[in-house]
Amino acid sequence: MIHKGTITLVTQRLILRQALEADTVPMYQNWAADPEVTQFLTWPTHASVDITRKVLQSWIAEYQNEKSYQWMIELKDLREPIGSIGVVALDEDAGSAEIGYCIGKQWWHQGITSEALSAVIDFLFREVGCLRIVARHDPRNIHSGAVMQKCGMRYSHTTYRSDRNNQGICDTACYVLHLSDWEQF
Repeated sequence: MIHKGTITLVTQRLILRQALEADTVPMYQNWAADPEVTQFLTWPTHASVDITRKVLQSWIAEYQNEKSYQWMIELKDLREPIGSIGVVALDEDAGSAEIGYCIGKQWWHQGITSEALSAVIDFLFREVGCLRIVARHDPRNIHSGAVMQKCGMRYSHTTYRSDRNNQGICDTACYVLHLSDWEQF
């Protein structure tokens, strides 16, 4: 793998970019403090802007590491972040990256998350040299699985009671996209 860190990615409607401290209030208001948005996530709903600020500060500090991939999803027209997407786990030996994402409910069902995920997948295969992309979701969150499928990922398996999210212990549905399949997609 040839790590490049969180570089700016631009799509038709989006700018995927590094987080800034100025993103604190938009992140808090647009998704991190909304229990409906965080319902199936593994990190708790932010109870205060201070929590969001600390999360952003940790992301910003991590940008010094070229193996860190954490983007804010910014709508070009809005000029503020509406979600985030990043690599939550890397397996260098297998050439594998696991992606996680979250977007504010005001922007659900508009193809925005799929557009962001597709851009990150392209970057990881073309630029970083990944051989395999993985993403997981709680099977009760069917829309997250639909995003993965729309981006060419294939359902692999479900692991029973294998994770904890804001609903408690949950199953995990795993989707995978291999480089050879992506090249044909």
